Amino acid sequence: MEKKCKKTGETISYYLQMLGASIVHPDFKEVIPLCPEMIKKKDGDNKNDCERNAAKRYLDKLKQDFPNLKFIINEDGLSPNAPHIREIEKHKYHYILVVKPGDHKFLFDFVEEAAKKGQVEEFSFKDETNHGITHYFRILNNVPLNKSNQDIKVNFFEYWEYSEKKSEVTYHCSWITDFVVKKNNCHTLMRGGRARSKVENETFNTLKNQGYQLEHNFGLGEKYLAESFIVTMVLAFLVDQIQQLCCQLFRATWEKVGSKKALWEKVRSLFFSYKMDSMEMIYKAILYGFERGYPKIKCDTS
Repeated sequence: MEKKCKKTGETISYYLQMLGASIVHPDFKEVIPLCPEMIKKKDGDNKNDCERNAAKRYLDKLKQDFPNLKFIINEDGLSPNAPHIREIEKHKYHYILVVKPGDHKFLFDFVEEAAKKGQVEEFSFKDETNHGITHYFRILNNVPLNKSNQDIKVNFFEYWEYSEKKSEVTYHCSWITDFVVKKNNCHTLMRGGRARSKVENETFNTLKNQGYQLEHNFGLGEKYLAESFIVTMVLAFLVDQIQQLCCQLFRATWEKVGSKKALWEKVRSLFFSYKMDSMEMIYKAILYGFERGYPKIKCDTS
């Protein structure tokens, strides 16, 4: 939301930040969104809120809401810091976290020195399910996280995907994890690490561009209006993802229409124009078609 300051004439931007998460799996396109955590300064706080504090609250609530689920925390390159890893370990979760040379120089220098000494295991193999792809790995367990927190030991693995067809590396990434990395499990861990992209592509990209209007300015409201809109959008997305996973009628209707955005337009059109007893009736009307009659005029003043 943007407003002009009456005194200076400058444009002031107001926005709401949140920390979101989804349950993802390498073998499924669908995601299960979890309740977001708002990043905002609360009454009585002297300092602004930040993503790191929101992540701490998120882990606490995650454990409270799902005490028996054994999550693997899968995050980007901003997350592998000592306080956050300690929070993950406190809740007894596993983790696979992206690391980058620019952000973790000590870690990568340690791996390079170990590689010179022959302590790093390196190997490659061709993908039997995807011909023309070769997987390259190097792994090193029990590595200090950084210079300031050498007591925190992590397991490091780096991955390159090489395409023979393109004669080039098509993907490269590095992760740290609390799982002991071995030759027989590194491919599984790599697929788990790469599944993090579903949080961005299948969750937030869908919420922004597939008709849910996550970034649309509905107004911040005086208290919790914007938060209520966000939670409602995530709930709607959750229902649709469950249908996409479990409902053949929904999947068939979506496939016929071609896109989520077009499907929502058709659903809204039927919802406003016809008496529909259920969502099942709406999906069947879109999938199989229906007879269109003339509208019955309630009052004729001519």
